[in-house]
Amino acid sequence: MNRSRLLSIVIALALVAAALAGAWAVLRPAGPPLVAAALDRPALSPNADGDDDVAHLSYTLRRPASVSIYFQDAAEQRFYFRQDKARDAGEYQVEFAGVVDAFSLPTDNFADFSGRVLRRGLPNGQYTWHVAATDAAGATNELSGALTISGADAALPLIVNFGVSPTLFSPNRDGIDDRATITLALTKDIAPDGLRVYLIAPDGTQLSIEEQPGNRQPGQAGLHSFDYDAGIDQGLTPPADGAYTVLAEAEDALGQRVQVTTQLAIAHGGLPRAEIVLGEVRWSASSVVVGHFLTFTLVVENYGTAPLRTTGPAPGYVYASMLTNSNALGAYEESGAWRIGLMCQTCKSDYPWRWALGSPESLTLIRDSNDRPQYYLMPGQTAVVTGGVALDEVVPSLNPQYFWAGLIHENVAVVNNRIGQNLVTILAP
Repeated sequence: MNRSRLLSIVIALALVAAALAGAWAVLRPAGPPLVAAALDRPALSPNADGDDDVAHLSYTLRRPASVSIYFQDAAEQRFYFRQDKARDAGEYQVEFAGVVDAFSLPTDNFADFSGRVLRRGLPNGQYTWHVAATDAAGATNELSGALTISGADAALPLIVNFGVSPTLFSPNRDGIDDRATITLALTKDIAPDGLRVYLIAPDGTQLSIEEQPGNRQPGQAGLHSFDYDAGIDQGLTPPADGAYTVLAEAEDALGQRVQVTTQLAIAHGGLPRAEIVLGEVRWSASSVVVGHFLTFTLVVENYGTAPLRTTGPAPGYVYASMLTNSNALGAYEESGAWRIGLMCQTCKSDYPWRWALGSPESLTLIRDSNDRPQYYLMPGQTAVVTGGVALDEVVPSLNPQYFWAGLIHENVAVVNNRIGQNLVTILAP
């Protein structure tokens, strides 16, 4: 490119730049970015009594700018209401109820409070309010005025003695650590919906936790309790295993807001689902001589997403008499445990003869929060369960009689009831 052509290009670019600068000078209104600002009253008493609780602050921007609104006390400490917020040109009005971003005072003494203050009311005193604006070119100006705060409600809605138990939680309806209990105390009365508790997932998703009915009304000062089952009682899939944050937040009528957090881990959670495969039970006989054994074989499948806790006796055990039961073996009914049961028409209790869904060697050992060994049939696994009972009690008035199997989620439900009915005749020797 020759020098004359290059010079022509440089001159053309200079002319374009000059034209743009001229156009900006025409389009950009002259003067500072903040045109006007005013507070509609000189005094405020923010205590939610309905009298002088709220002031209206209005301001006008000549062009887009970053706006800060703050209050300054006699010691020149700044309390920000808004800080560096981008705003377009135009007129604005905001309500101010005496509450600003969190701050601390030398006199603060929040015993038992280990959280964060998010918003807080200004204490009584004399203040200067300021509205400051800075435009894209760096031009800045601010306007100010006087404000007196009196009769303020300085008490924060603190949350104290916040705790979660257990901290390792397994929502799977196995009867062990199936629920998390969250307790806290409020130091002042707030609105019924002013107290909120959430479970925060690693991706930031918030899951609301409902308060349990108690002696205290929602929002009332005092002790409050929250019971969290992760939705398992409603048949919902619980959150995935992992580390979670429990967050509690309280906000009073002024808008003062505090927050506390603690940690909760979920492990072995899931929906418990199992069945006797195809409803099939293989029986040893349909007629048995008194004192001889009736035995069965069936298969159980865990087709859910939760491990299934189970207790003995192990498959293969044969009860020596119809008059005995699993309790006599020390294999007592346990809430949340899964077992196969055997039932008959003349049985005096429900499913008196019971078996585990496997032997300790075939099951998965998981220790509970008290370090006790518990045994589980894991999701996707099947178990062959065999067992029997000696038919040593003849009931002539009901002979033959039906025997059947069931899959029992103890103290929850008989999941599969009256499976594989077998009409058995008890024969004299």
